[in-house]
Amino acid sequence: MTMADKSCSYFLDVLASKAPVPGGGGAAAMGGAIGMALSNMVGNLTVGKKKFADVEDEVKELLDQGYKIIEELKILVDKDAEVFEPLSKAYGLPKDTAEEAAHKAKVLEDCSKEACSVPMEIMRKSYAGIKIHQRMGQIGTKLAISDVGCGVAFLKAALVSGQLNVLINLGAIKDEQFIKETVAEMDHLVEEGSKIADETLKNVVDKFK
Repeated sequence: MTMADKSCSYFLDVLASKAPVPGGGGAAAMGGAIGMALSNMVGNLTVGKKKFADVEDEVKELLDQGYKIIEELKILVDKDAEVFEPLSKAYGLPKDTAEEAAHKAKVLEDCSKEACSVPMEIMRKSYAGIKIHQRMGQIGTKLAISDVGCGVAFLKAALVSGQLNVLINLGAIKDEQFIKETVAEMDHLVEEGSKIADETLKNVVDKFK
């Protein structure tokens, strides 16, 4: 059974414990999935209403995209724990000789690159989810518009949390090209995703004024 299949109470209890996983990455993935689910709730409340007949097909497409992202983020909750285990073991490798030190550095770099891959994917999914919220806030039922705001706030948090989990793993990596490419994509996702999320949240708040 995956972590995402267990109860919320179990997840929170383990998260709050001294257990190494789940950590920030798993929490980011779970938070992103929760945020995405909120947009889908708005979509499901929109479909079937005569008032929204002209956008129903688009809403259904957004729902399909949203369900896919939810499932992918649920998988990433456990994937984050999977890539952390070999990294944690790598830190315990001996480095008493030059050969051992070189081996440890190589293993740490390889494991750190793998550990970066999951939060980067969390960021990509969160960014895609933010864009879905942007559109859902424009065409979905206004009766649940606050849930668009809540959902996009969760996804922005997941986006930034993913960034932090990438940054902490870059320290053990010496591959300058890998760092350059990773940072470039990460910065783009955070800059554009945060901008869209903030605009979407502002549009939601403005509707209550």
